[in-house]
This record gives sequence, structure tokens and C-alpha cells, in this order.
Amino acid sequence: MNPTIKKESLINTKPTLAVLVDNSKSVSFFKENENIKELLNNISDNKELNSKFNIETFSFGNQLQVLDSLSFNNNDTNIYDAISSVNELNKDKNAPVLIISDGNQTIGNDYEYINSKQHIYPIVIGDTTKYKDLKISQLNVNKYSYIKNKFPVEVILNYEGEETAKSRFSIFSGGKTVFSENVTFSKIENSKTITANLTSNKEGVNYYTASIRKIEGEKNTRNNTKSFPIEVIDEQTKVLILSSILHPDLGAFKKAIESNKQRSVDVQLIHKFNNQINDYQLVILFQPDNRFNSILSQIVERKSNFLLVSGANTDWNFINKKQVGFSKKAINQTENYGATYNESFLTFFQKDIGFNEFSPLKDKFGEITFSRDHQDLLLQNINGVQTQQPLLSVLEQNNQKTAVLFGEGIWKWRSSSFMDSNSFLDFDQFIGNLVQYLASKKKRNRLEINAENLYPANSTINISAFYVDKNYNFDDRASVEITITNKETKEVTKLPFSLINKSYQATVENLSSGDYSYKVSVVGQNISKYGHFKITDYEIEEQFTHADSEKLQKLAQKAGGKMFYKNQTNILFKDLIDNKAYFTTQKSITKEENLIDWKWILFFVIGLFTAEWFIRKYYGKI
Repeated sequence: MNPTIKKESLINTKPTLAVLVDNSKSVSFFKENENIKELLNNISDNKELNSKFNIETFSFGNQLQVLDSLSFNNNDTNIYDAISSVNELNKDKNAPVLIISDGNQTIGNDYEYINSKQHIYPIVIGDTTKYKDLKISQLNVNKYSYIKNKFPVEVILNYEGEETAKSRFSIFSGGKTVFSENVTFSKIENSKTITANLTSNKEGVNYYTASIRKIEGEKNTRNNTKSFPIEVIDEQTKVLILSSILHPDLGAFKKAIESNKQRSVDVQLIHKFNNQINDYQLVILFQPDNRFNSILSQIVERKSNFLLVSGANTDWNFINKKQVGFSKKAINQTENYGATYNESFLTFFQKDIGFNEFSPLKDKFGEITFSRDHQDLLLQNINGVQTQQPLLSVLEQNNQKTAVLFGEGIWKWRSSSFMDSNSFLDFDQFIGNLVQYLASKKKRNRLEINAENLYPANSTINISAFYVDKNYNFDDRASVEITITNKETKEVTKLPFSLINKSYQATVENLSSGDYSYKVSVVGQNISKYGHFKITDYEIEEQFTHADSEKLQKLAQKAGGKMFYKNQTNILFKDLIDNKAYFTTQKSITKEENLIDWKWILFFVIGLFTAEWFIRKYYGKI
């Protein structure tokens, strides 16, 4: 026997009040640090509020976290994410949200339109007075330009104010004004878009500063200036395509290569060509035969870079005698070869543009061998069966770069790429990447660095490094470090890289504004890479002139709450305490428990039996 008894208990659950505190730099900019701390003290000291609610306190900048301490040094504000995160945490609770913020968001979705199941009560901190203000709201520019080319800079200017305001917008570089234009704003015409077409005259990284002149009565001028870099590339490339036959592939190559305006292509039939190949940065040999003898001899002798495209009309017996780094034991029979993207390809970056979906290329059947180190971008598959034979390979030796495409019919790939994406861009960039690699005479580096040229003030700087061994295979055993030097103060910062997936990563924080040089080294190897970057004075959290009470008001209305100012907290507390929508819930929980688990009953029964025994004994009943 194991008798049970039912036990019923009542549990009271108070509603949750989630308090979200803006911990970004804009709070310090508005000098509201102490006011926020006082607000939090008022919340924790209010006995009625704490009696009614289970209060949970969080801070947020770019993301939400449980409040530990307040530093007001977050470089970004994401109000949308903070509300979404706390709503997810309390999705099964009755939990209104109290958010203490100036309402100025720098990243994330527009919080004004958030769908919140919880009521939201913003407390506005910061100056709500609106001042005259001119600012550069947005600056759009490509990171790269070619030498002597024009490049557009699009700038969006905004004005806040009641009166008509006149100013002048300018762009500076190297201490000189490179663009200037007068602008006029009014209350109605409060936004202007200016496009400046600048000329890239100097190769390398060039720094520019866009600025709108201060107007009378303007309080905040930190948002009047923005800097941006342009990397100018000197890449005028002439490509020669020599062919033994007329073929639609020739047109596909020409169109893809010339989609980059810095590249020009000459297409010639071999029997009509009598010029010098040294007029070109790259030669493409299309289906060569013995008529290419003189040209191929020049290429081998001069170590010129070239791309060879084979097909049904290629004379492999002729090519095999030329010692170009690869050969093929071809028979007089053709085969269709599908393409498979090789994810291990490291020579240059090329994404998979859907190669396996493209039509097969045609080439003579045979086994391919290499006499030099090579990497395969594409591998062959025959009727869907994967092989280890290459379809597109690159070779590099003694500063000569070679590529070979084993098959004709690539014009169909360009058409398929257009059908898939309604654009030739993917295919043209694929050919462009190959041409850029082959046309460059720069020796390939075993250490490559990825870093920006310009960073905003107080931002987290992420620098990645990619290191390969002597066979150009990624080396995950290396120890890589970076040394950063402030050019003005000569202060040095030294950090190790961490291995993350297939790259080395370094995170740099707390660098002051200024110009920096850096050196990335592989420990124990005589391999280093140098670079430089600039940290601007631009602080995104200091671009606001006033608290955005209008947007916070709309947020409160949409979420069924109400907005308050920092001097109205007593009214807010009373509203929350008196609001009958927030009430304590009571749950009844019934449990069945075995009597054997109730030890006090056992001892009570034993006690009764013992007492009965003594009584009987006393009266002589036993």
C-alpha cells in the first residue's frame, strides 16, 4: 500500500516592469548622466511601485543587456532591438516597458513602427528645444576610382529651422577646395541632394572632407562635416585575344572584359596578326594550333601572362611541346564537361555564380597533367559525375601567371547568367576577376590584409589577415600579430590575431582620432605587410541637436502607453500603480504526494502507538 494525499497551494505572480536605460554616448553629450541615475534611484526607492511590480532593469546601446553599471559610452543606439529583445524575454508575461532615452537611434529598424504586445512608457531625457541645425545626413561614394577618371560624390544635406538659411557646401582634399556650391534652405525646402563629380588624379588612398558652413544660431556643428576615402587605382589594361577560328566565345570574352571601362580588347585572327604582344598586359590564346608558334615562343621567353582556352580545334600535340606548365593526352574525340565550383580555391576571391547550372563546355577528351604548382577554380564533371580533373586552372611561377580553360562554349554561360539574374554582372565580374589577376604583374603575397582606410571615432576596428604556406594553402598554424603606431604621438599598440574559421582576426578598440600606420607580421617568418588608416573626429552619437520627443510620443501611442518627461516621473509612477491592467495573478497548484513522504505523520502515528502502549501498561491492560 502506498496511500496518497492531494495538496493545494496558491502562488502569486506580480506583473513585470521592464526598465530600459539608454547607455549611449548621446546621453553624455546631453549631460544627462546624473539625471538618469537619479531616475533609477527613484524607481528602486518607490515602495508602492516595487510592491506592485517585479522590476527588471536593462541597459542598451547597440544591443540589450542586463543592467550592471552605466558608462554612457556605447557608440551606437538601437532602440528597436532593445524593445524587441525585452518583448521576447517577457512574451508570456504581463510586462509593460519603461524606456529612458533621448529617442535618437543610430542603427537598426525604425522603432516608431515596432509592433509591441507590451505597453511602452518612454521617459524623455535630453534637451527637447529645437535649434537651427545644418547637417550632412548621408554621403554616398564608391570606395574605388581609376586614375584620371571622374567619380561622383552624392551628399544629402538637411536643415532644421523656421527661417531661410544660406550656407556653402565644400569638399576638401590635401588642403585644397575641390568642390564648392552655395545652398539655400527654408522650413519647407529643408533638404538638398548635391552631386559632385571629382577627378581622381593621384594613385593610392586619397582622403576627402565634406563640410557645410555653420549658420548663425547653430548650436551643434559636429554634424556639419564628414570625411571619406577614395582608393585610386591605375589599371589601364589592354587585352589581346588571338584565335584560330571565328567563334561566339570571342564576343562573350570581349563584352565581359570591356564591361570595365578601364579595359580594352583587340580580337585578332592569328593568320592576320603581325603586331607585338608587348603592347598588351594580357594575351588570350583561343584554340591555338601550330600557327601560334611564334606568339607562344614569345610568351614563354618573356614570361608574359596569358590565358589559354582550348576546344575542339585545339592542337594539343603542338601545345604539349611548348612547356607552358600543363599538357593533355588528347584523343580525336570530344567530350562535354560540366563545371563544379572548387571551394578550396585561394588564389583570388571568386564566388560561386551557379557554375554547376551552366551548360557543359566542349573539349577533346584526355588526361590533363601539370608540371607546375596550380590551383583549380573549376573542376570537371561528366554527365553529373564529379572528377578531379580541372576545367579552369591558374598557375604561377617565376612571376609569370597563366590560366587555362579546358573547353569552348563559354558564351552560353554569359547567356545563362543573364537568364538567372537578369544581368550580365555576375559573369562579367567572374571574367573580370580572372583578367585582373592575370593582367597584374604584382607578385602574389602569402600574407594579405583586409582593413578599411577610414574609421569613425571610438569605433571598434576589425582587421583580418589571410596567410598561406609556400604552396599557397591556408596555414592555420601561424602566429600573426599587428603593431599599430600613432603617426603623431608615436604611441604603439601591439596585438595578436585570433584564428577564426579560415582567417586571422584582430579587434582594436580605444584608439584616439588621428593617422595610424600598421605592420602585420607572421612570427618566425620574414613576412610582413604594411598599411595605414585614419580615425576621424566624427561621432555619430553627437550628431543630434535635441531629444526626439516626437518619435517617442508616436511610439508610446502606438504601443498603448504614454510618454513622460523626466520631471513627470511621479505622475508616471502613479499611473502605473493605479493601472488595473497590471495586476497580480494567482495560480492554484494541486499536487499528489505519497503519505510515506510525509515524515511528520509517520512520527505522529508512532507517537500515538507509543502513548497507547504506556497507557495500557500503566493500567495493567498488557
